[in-house]
Amino acid sequence: MLYDPTEHRIRSFVTRAGRLSTAQARAFDELGPKFLIGYKKEPLDVAQAFGRTAPVILEIGFGMGDTTAHIAKLMPEKDFIGVEVHTPGVGSLLKQIGEQDIANLRLIQHDVFEVLNHMIADGSLDGVHVFFPDPWHKARHNKRRLIQPAFVKLLCQKLAPGGYLHLATDWEDYAVQMLEVLSAEPELANTADGYAPQPAYRPLTKFENRGIKLGHGVWDLVFTRK
Repeated sequence: MLYDPTEHRIRSFVTRAGRLSTAQARAFDELGPKFLIGYKKEPLDVAQAFGRTAPVILEIGFGMGDTTAHIAKLMPEKDFIGVEVHTPGVGSLLKQIGEQDIANLRLIQHDVFEVLNHMIADGSLDGVHVFFPDPWHKARHNKRRLIQPAFVKLLCQKLAPGGYLHLATDWEDYAVQMLEVLSAEPELANTADGYAPQPAYRPLTKFENRGIKLGHGVWDLVFTRK
């Protein structure tokens, strides 16, 4: 058996049990067969999954999916793959896909490290979104943060030249770490002098609005692959 580094690492998430609402469970049953892609240790045929060839954006850890649905609806000319481990979030986004008639979105419920290593071809992504990943704010847990040099290098490998990486966080010390890690990656170039203005396509979440009213900051970073 080949050694798989994705199976011997510190995970950046904790799998939480969550109860599906009746509507979310129905979305799994009715929409899952079309919009859910099962994890396999083989390259994903993206054109077959969407029934067309278009720019592909990967979103990592979409939570309950509100932002993902908004962006996919806003950009029908692009195809979006959302990766999330938590079942209620997947159910929520499936429900929104049905309610909003979103055709350009597919979901994978699995660990993104394994998805990237086994299902996403090198140089095949036009963009990657990572919005508000778990900050693991206790110092002893910082090693669990998703944005680390090895992970960023893996994302670069999957991005096409000119493809972009857009991160956002509301934890300042995580923003500092993100900027340091991305700036140190030789394959990436910053589109701004430090942090980027919030791109128009990323909507403010209810948690952001609440934080802004309390005087909390939000930091966006947008880098492109050279």
